[in-house]
Amino acid sequence: MANANNGFITGTESASEMILILDFGGQYNQLIARRVRECNVYCEVHPCTMPLEEVKKIKNLKGIIFTGGPNSVYKEDSPHYDKEVFNLGVPILGICYGCQLMAHLLGGVVEEAQGDTAREYGKTKTYFNTQCKLFKGLPEQGVTWMSHGDYMSKVPEGFELVAHSDACPNVAIADEKRGFYGTQYHPEVNHTEHGKDMLRNFLYDVCHVKGDWQMGNFCKSTVESLRNTIGPEGRVLLALSGGVDSSVLAALLAEAVGNRLTCVFVDHGLLRKNEGDEVEKAFSKWDINFVRVNAQERFLTKLKGVSDPKQKRIIIGAEFGYVFLDEAIKFDITNKDFFAQGTIYPDVIESGAGNAAQIKGHHNRLLPPEMMEKFSGVLEPLSMLFKDETRALGRELGLPDYIVNRQPFPGPGLAIRIIGDVTKEKCDILREADFIFRDEIAKAGLAGSLSQYFAVLTDTLSVGVMGDGRTYEHLLALRSVNTSDFMTADWSRIPYEVLDRASVRIVNEVPHINRICYDITSKPPATVEWE
Repeated sequence: MANANNGFITGTESASEMILILDFGGQYNQLIARRVRECNVYCEVHPCTMPLEEVKKIKNLKGIIFTGGPNSVYKEDSPHYDKEVFNLGVPILGICYGCQLMAHLLGGVVEEAQGDTAREYGKTKTYFNTQCKLFKGLPEQGVTWMSHGDYMSKVPEGFELVAHSDACPNVAIADEKRGFYGTQYHPEVNHTEHGKDMLRNFLYDVCHVKGDWQMGNFCKSTVESLRNTIGPEGRVLLALSGGVDSSVLAALLAEAVGNRLTCVFVDHGLLRKNEGDEVEKAFSKWDINFVRVNAQERFLTKLKGVSDPKQKRIIIGAEFGYVFLDEAIKFDITNKDFFAQGTIYPDVIESGAGNAAQIKGHHNRLLPPEMMEKFSGVLEPLSMLFKDETRALGRELGLPDYIVNRQPFPGPGLAIRIIGDVTKEKCDILREADFIFRDEIAKAGLAGSLSQYFAVLTDTLSVGVMGDGRTYEHLLALRSVNTSDFMTADWSRIPYEVLDRASVRIVNEVPHINRICYDITSKPPATVEWE
């Protein structure tokens, strides 16, 4: 396979300026990038092992942000960076560990805090010098979010103290002449009051960005870049799951190459009600090759008698690959053709493990290596977008709302929302019950305020009374959570009357369900899904 540079569109094609975020291992690094993007400024996160020579090649570089990290800068095994970075002539903002690293590299002294002196964690009342560009136009005091056990006992020459707390005299430092700033707190988190405004001040008043990162520009330039890369004769093969990422990618490629795009949509019979038809309808506006493979019997046969959730996932993943392989063979791949993947930026960062160029392994295992070698390359034009940006791109491309705002849905589909073995009858029962639950949520106007909600068909049967007769039918569980990152989640406080309407409708309209419960467990200790 020719080297088509995974994620060949870096984002710089649609932005005339860039902020580089050097990752020193902090837990909020994606959040820093999100905040910068929210200010309409393009940025990329790269590991702190990125060579300085590579940084110098970024022609549109407007500023650099050093992230936080769990280490102490004075220890030998801590991540550092080439001091020549301070001679590039671009502003630099250091956050938490990044602030201490800046001080350490420029001649200051960082050491372990003794007792409670200068050691701060959590919400901290902080006082700001509003003459500093970083705090221009902001209140003179507010709450910041701290997380540091080290402190700067000596700041570098040329730096001033521009913020302090009751425990720490140097919460923020600045060398405004050179455009170097450091904060011991995290401005990117919601707990820091006016934190986003502080970042905006750095971007606009210090780095002097124009703020030209707009989704419309990205859409137009990416379509053009795709056309140039694929060429006049190249074709593209895409596995379309119906999820947000692959659907947006399909729409983008449809705009770029039209009927030279082949989307393979594998309907494994484990989708929600009407979902397969909705996906097919969404792409009817484009002149593309839409292949819908009805493989319900094939998947259900493989799943017969299987109850273990891990085994279900393995079987479904493998069978999906086999079905897609059959379609890829029909595609008759040539060395002018491309394979497309809906990788987005969190996939890149989370799977990088110190090397942000590495993509999650499973993204590259849909086809065997000998098949992948036949393609000219792999296209991943969404690999620099966050999920909300991907949704915004979908709206720009005209995808319907039910695709763009699609509820998170696991690849194995309803199979892991059916506890125990999977049958067509159980799939049909769950499809109807889940549809009613989602319908009542929508009618109540709650859909936009809930992160994820769905029904689970348990393997428990219970006694009931329906029509003066005894029943022994399925227990259905309803689940809804609210979360910002899905790492943790709280159960949703859905009004009782909404749950009541859903319960009454499900019992009356869906056969073989006579009891319903609502899951009020948060994550942790539970997970969002049941299996």
